[in-house]
Amino acid sequence: LLRHNIYVACFVYILLCDNRKYYVGITDDLERRIKQHKNKHSPYTKQFSIIELVYSEKYENRSKAELREYQIKGWSIAKKKALISGNKELLINLSKSTGRDGVLSDQ
Repeated sequence: LLRHNIYVACFVYILLCDNRKYYVGITDDLERRIKQHKNKHSPYTKQFSIIELVYSEKYENRSKAELREYQIKGWSIAKKKALISGNKELLINLSKSTGRDGVLSDQ
């Protein structure tokens, strides 16, 4: 299969850059992509000196991974931290208490 075929397994990943910024990405080869980030071959992350992989999820195809990547990119820093730490209860509570824009809702 071709690398960019939608049926190739893909990873959604989160990097912590310089211990202060999160970067969410997608790839079909996690090890290669992390090396690219660390070797300054990514336009956004090349500005950072410390790049650490802090989270990843594997999906059976690219389209499912793209949906998850888009979802996580829309999350607050608090939700990303809860996901990374594996705090499912906090993640659920944050999902119930805030809307996509981070404003508290009535629900």
